[in-house]
Amino acid sequence: MTDIQITLTKEPKALPPTDNLGFGNYFTDHMFVAKYSEDKGWYEAKILPYGPLPLDPGASVFHYGQALFEGMKAFRQADGKIVFFRPEFNQVRMAQGAERMCLEAPPMELFMKGLHEVVKADARWIPNEPNTSLYIRPTLIGTESFLGVRPSRETMFFIMLSPVGSYYAEGVKPVKIWTEEKYLRAAPGGLGAVKAGANYASSLKAALEAKKKGYAQVLWLDVEHQGIEEVGTMNVFFVFNNEIVTPALNGSILNGGTRDAIVELLKHKNLPIVERKITITEVVERLQKGELREAFGTGTAAVISPIGELHYRDKDWKINGGQTGELSTQLYKEITGIQRGELPDPFNWITPLK
Repeated sequence: MTDIQITLTKEPKALPPTDNLGFGNYFTDHMFVAKYSEDKGWYEAKILPYGPLPLDPGASVFHYGQALFEGMKAFRQADGKIVFFRPEFNQVRMAQGAERMCLEAPPMELFMKGLHEVVKADARWIPNEPNTSLYIRPTLIGTESFLGVRPSRETMFFIMLSPVGSYYAEGVKPVKIWTEEKYLRAAPGGLGAVKAGANYASSLKAALEAKKKGYAQVLWLDVEHQGIEEVGTMNVFFVFNNEIVTPALNGSILNGGTRDAIVELLKHKNLPIVERKITITEVVERLQKGELREAFGTGTAAVISPIGELHYRDKDWKINGGQTGELSTQLYKEITGIQRGELPDPFNWITPLK
């Protein structure tokens, strides 16, 4: 693996106010960049001041959408220690997505070394207030300049950092969700299981329309507009009287890192977690019968986002009286407690900064 060349900025930015960070509004002083080509392998790995990337107008990322990314976080714990939450999961998922997108994935050693070095360079940006963290965006793009539909022979891997607060303006409070029956996020055999930029591009129209109607996110259904897949940028869980259900990974649903952690945590608690197909019809019918106790989304950005209201076919359905559920609250406290070092980590999810 190539060594990392480090060039630190001579003009560090002023830190933003930590009581009003929002999400993705600020970027740190530095970024990590590495390049790959078929003849050179991985080369020019650098930590350098944050700024524009030099890309040819013919780069495949612009014309053929060869782009995918990861979302992960670093935390400053109570004792001052800086830690990552399950970084190996993100490298493995990026490698799996890169294979589908015909891009060269950074090997684990390069991924982890770049991650540690860039966060070390920008450690002063990591906030320690409640509900804050350093969001990390590893990104992979095709950079070869050509016009012709084939995979790029050149790849760029970069990591950018952003201090963040709550993902939703509502904070850790129940959100209103719109069930989408016109647009599709993904289809069988497509890119739904990959964290590809194209998936997010296809979701923008429905999300924009939902927000105009007063809803925070979109509940995505399958091609038959029945099977539940995801909630916007999150996976989704439904807590019934006799079981906790999350849609099974079917090739068009992203294997979310927080989803994976929640499933492991629920099994550790011996709670009846089931991964299976679930339809919007089943959810509404069981809600009418009083069997749906709560619902929530899971994702790196929001961690856990309770669903207080679900719109489906001209009707708003209240879930748990529009209040945050007991299980949602408990899981949020446990995940964030482990992340911040306030609770023990029996799952080896935490990786200290080296």
